[in-house]
Amino acid sequence: MRLTPLQIIAGAGLDIVVGDPQWLPHPIRGFGWFVNRSEAMWRGARLPLRVSGALFALSVVGACSVLVRLTLPRFTVYWIFSLLACRSLDVESNAVIAALDRGDIVEARRRLSFIVGRDTDHLDEQEILRAVIETIAENLSDGIVAPLFYLAVAGPAGMAAYKAVNTLDSMVGYRNDRYREFGWASARLDDVANFIPARLSALLVWLCAPLVGGSIGRAIGATLRDGGSQPSPNAGFPEAAVAGALGVQLGGLNFYGGVPSRKATLGDALRPLNRDAFRQVRGLLYACTFVAVAIVCRVRK
Repeated sequence: MRLTPLQIIAGAGLDIVVGDPQWLPHPIRGFGWFVNRSEAMWRGARLPLRVSGALFALSVVGACSVLVRLTLPRFTVYWIFSLLACRSLDVESNAVIAALDRGDIVEARRRLSFIVGRDTDHLDEQEILRAVIETIAENLSDGIVAPLFYLAVAGPAGMAAYKAVNTLDSMVGYRNDRYREFGWASARLDDVANFIPARLSALLVWLCAPLVGGSIGRAIGATLRDGGSQPSPNAGFPEAAVAGALGVQLGGLNFYGGVPSRKATLGDALRPLNRDAFRQVRGLLYACTFVAVAIVCRVRK
């Protein structure tokens, strides 16, 4: 379908200005409901778990994409607006830092638990700041660059297909007894879908680093050195780019359900993780969003 720059700017602008108001039904919640219903159906199929899991993933992604396609072009702006997450990521991250500013570390840990999967109950201020910056860096790709990339490639239906893949991975892409076989295809599909956007996100960080007082050279160096060091084939690239641009070190030891998980460090600790680093990563979030939107407008013109 034809997609105009005005539609793209209107959708992205609404996300930046309005965010994710609680009164407005959000498609990701609908996608999550559909995933739950579909999982029960496909688990009941008399097929090997990997096969049923693959069919489950393809059916969810296909159904979400078709649903959005059927509403076009009338709801084009709505889908762009609702499937981006720049403002909501900023608002949730700011809530954590605001609690720290008030000296309420218990509330900061509680608010942090809304946006990260790691245990937060015993984190100190430095670890809270690290978690927030890592989350913004990773979600720069998942919540902004990747949806815009698929919008450029395949319109709002492609954007919805990506978000369905991302939702599947967050719900069933675990290496535990329940999902190791059934969720395997969903996890691999997410790896494939994020391969290009994760690296484009790092490139955007390189380009935008000077706008927030960061270093292009360090961002490039950290990405090339550390981007592939994480268990995820993709998450390390935007995180390493951000770490290098800001001159901070990310990664290290986290706990998930009380189980320690040590990841390779990203970047070099040339400065402490502090409020200035948080303000810079916020600047990168918006700068990269604006540049990505401008590129999509140009591509779809």
